[in-house]
Amino acid sequence: MNIQSFTSKLLESAVDEFAKLPGIGRKTALRLVLHLLNQDKEDVNHFGETIIKLRNEIKHCKSCNTISDTDICNICSNQSRDHSLICVVENARDVMSIENTHQFNGIYHVLGGIISPMDGIGPNDLKIDSLQKKIENGEAKELILALSTTMEGDTTNFYIYKKFKQHDIKITTLARGVAIGDELEYADEITLGRSIVNRTLFESSI
Repeated sequence: MNIQSFTSKLLESAVDEFAKLPGIGRKTALRLVLHLLNQDKEDVNHFGETIIKLRNEIKHCKSCNTISDTDICNICSNQSRDHSLICVVENARDVMSIENTHQFNGIYHVLGGIISPMDGIGPNDLKIDSLQKKIENGEAKELILALSTTMEGDTTNFYIYKKFKQHDIKITTLARGVAIGDELEYADEITLGRSIVNRTLFESSI
């Protein structure tokens, strides 16, 4: 859609901002903006304030790095969970996906990415230091490597395995119920749940 198609600079600016969101083209952006214009001002103000509050007040758990409202997330602060069992994931979306299976009662460690030389992401760009401290302190008894079954995910799994294999810790990976090349967030809950329950030693998957 070109500039001449707009009758309002305010409308154009709003469409430009919505179109920056992943998966949102300009036609969809225009539809969303027009939808907001048809809502009560109070509802739109609440929508905007919610997004601003989210961006300004959201935290990352100091223990596992996932998105949280508090310094320590409600998973890490839950004493009924097994804190010796740590599931290593790429991002907060993966935490949500695994939690939805109701098959995991340990805690998580969010790397904040995976090794991807094409994207300029190396091991030093991942949040591994806090995980290393837990392992060296003897807090962790098992690491579940639950990264996407892509080349980048497998590379990151192998890096973590090599880094910690000399420690007294069991290192496992998801059973291959998750298809090769799949992102965790797109796996159905039953398949993902079974992959966690039937996890295998990482060494046997190499």
